[in-house]
Amino acid sequence: MMRPDAEVAVFICVTPVDMRKQAATLALLVEQGLKRNIFEPVLYAFSNLRRDRIKIVYWQRNGLCLWSKRLEGRDRFLFPREVTGETVSITGRELEELPAGFDVWRRGHRELLLRRVG
Repeated sequence: MMRPDAEVAVFICVTPVDMRKQAATLALLVEQGLKRNIFEPVLYAFSNLRRDRIKIVYWQRNGLCLWSKRLEGRDRFLFPREVTGETVSITGRELEELPAGFDVWRRGHRELLLRRVG
């Protein structure tokens, strides 16, 4: 994934989704479920129920882009616990911190202790 601008808007969908969904289906979720325009310069992040996978979909010039990451072991992405609405807005800078293990909601960091992939 290209590094997002620090001030780009990022909407995190707080409702878990099926991670078998690909870019076009997630774009439909953005338009039909979240009632937002996928063609705007915004990133949309989705996660599964266990919060060990994340997918980010966005439109870039002439096509949809899809970025994904899967955490191994017991590690989980830290999503907000108490929210009202379907999405939470963060910045591109905070989005960079989320996959690295930062808790962007509490501004702390938890150490990821991975020793192997499988």
